[in-house]
Amino acid sequence: MLRIAVPNKGSLSEPATEMLHEAGYRQRKDRRELVLVDAENGVEFFFLRPRDIAVYVGSGKLDVGITGRDMLLDSGADAEEILALGFAASTFRYATLPGTAKDVREFEGMSVATSFSGLVANHLAEQGVNATVVHLDGAVETAIKLGVAEVIADVVETGTTLRNAGLEIISEPILESEAVVICSRGEDGRTAAEDPKVRQFLRRLQGVLVARGYVMMDYDIRAEHLEQAVRLTPGLESPTISPLHDQGWVAVRSMVRTKEAQRIMDDLYDLGARAILTTGIHACRI
Repeated sequence: MLRIAVPNKGSLSEPATEMLHEAGYRQRKDRRELVLVDAENGVEFFFLRPRDIAVYVGSGKLDVGITGRDMLLDSGADAEEILALGFAASTFRYATLPGTAKDVREFEGMSVATSFSGLVANHLAEQGVNATVVHLDGAVETAIKLGVAEVIADVVETGTTLRNAGLEIISEPILESEAVVICSRGEDGRTAAEDPKVRQFLRRLQGVLVARGYVMMDYDIRAEHLEQAVRLTPGLESPTISPLHDQGWVAVRSMVRTKEAQRIMDDLYDLGARAILTTGIHACRI
């Protein structure tokens, strides 16, 4: 049975549960449940703290897990990312009082406060900067005011919280993070991703990602305009073309990106296409 770690709370929990449900897996109804067996799909789910998931997966106790890329890298666990999931996006950056520094290389000899000490220590080492990393569990934006550190490193969304604290964002982002699927690395170099059960799990999630990003578009168009229409709707492989009863007309079916669908419909209409319809995709395998 495939053993999968799922975030039990926080910004990762609800989107992860929703995606797994869309992928056809049973999910818990009571938040107090720590383990759930989906016997029909051959899966056992373990609901864990997002920060602990990489450790459990890296140890080989669990096969795969869903967590943040930032938490994976911060953990130092022997696990690797195998699929990005497109939700819980965030940017990890440095901030300090105006005039303190403009670049990470100016942090030499300073103290940097963060909740992601492993991630920050590795980044500073990569930059060749010798700075002291101070680990805090939360509210790191107050560390400078209280004299704990000269610089902080934290997740930044809009930057409003940092500006309200009188801080400015400096240097390039440390990391662009999002929710990811991770798996363990074996001593022989093989990863759990090579397991057929894991590959099936990944195919299901990839199917959800495609279904969320595409719609199916159908339309009728005169045959002499078909080549121009197909250039607008090439599909993933190629569109399906069917002759209509009215001579000189064909029906076209193709997958198009959801965010481009309205523009494509306008362009097709101007080209002479009619009966243009879009329908949602609930599941797929590509």
